[in-house]
Amino acid sequence: MKVDNCVALVTGANRGIGQEFVRVLLARGARKVYAASRGGLAGDLARDKRVVALALDVTDAKAVAAAAARAADVALLVNNAGVNSQRAFIAAPSLDDARREMETNYFGTLAMCRAFAPVLKKNGGGAIVNMASILGEVTLPMMGSLCASKAALLRLTQGVRAELAGQGTRVLAVLPGAVDTDMSRDFPPPKMPPAEVVAAVLDALDGGEDDVYPGAMASGLRQGLLADPKAIERDFAKYLPQ
Repeated sequence: MKVDNCVALVTGANRGIGQEFVRVLLARGARKVYAASRGGLAGDLARDKRVVALALDVTDAKAVAAAAARAADVALLVNNAGVNSQRAFIAAPSLDDARREMETNYFGTLAMCRAFAPVLKKNGGGAIVNMASILGEVTLPMMGSLCASKAALLRLTQGVRAELAGQGTRVLAVLPGAVDTDMSRDFPPPKMPPAEVVAAVLDALDGGEDDVYPGAMASGLRQGLLADPKAIERDFAKYLPQ
C-alpha cells in the first residue's frame, strides 16, 4: 500500500494521533484526505485544499453510511476514533463508560469496516488501519474496560483481515503503548509522540506487516508477553484504580 497519491479517510482526525495522521499523509504525498470527526478542524489543516472535513460519529449508523457514500474514492481507511473512560471493571460507578468504549472502539470500527469494504474493493483493494493498543493483549486494571474494547478490536481486525484478503485489502493492527495524547493524559510517562506512531504505521503499510507495535514500550511488552505472559499480567495487576 503506497501512500503517495492515495485518497485516505481518517476518523478522529481533529486531535491527537488522528490529526497527526492527516498531517503525515499529506507530507508523504496523499492526494486527498477526508478528515472525519465529531468536531471540526482548525488551523492549517482546515485551510489545506487537499483536506475534506467530514462530520462523523462512528457510532451513528446513518452517519457512517453517508460517509461511505461521500468518500467513494477512498483507498486507505484509518480507523482511529476511540474513547478511553479510564475505568476499572468493578470500581466503575456503572456500566455506562464500558458500553461507550465498546460502542466506539469496537462496534464503531466494525461499522466503518463494513461500510468501506465495498468502496475499497471498487478502488482496487487498498488498506484498512485499525488503531488498537498493546492493552488489547494484557489488562491494565485501572483502564480495564478500555482493554476489553481493544481486545475485541484485535479479534475484529484478524477476522476482517481474513474476510477481505480475497479482494486484495490489507488490514493492519496498530498496537502502541502509551502515546502523548489527551486519551492517555493520566498515564505516567514515558509516552511516545503521536508523530512516531504515525510514521511506524505508514512504514508498516509500505512494508507488509499485519501487526505493528510502535515504540519501545509496546515492543518490549510484546516480547514479554511471548516469553512469560503471566509475569506481565502480575506486573500490570499493580496498577489499580485510585
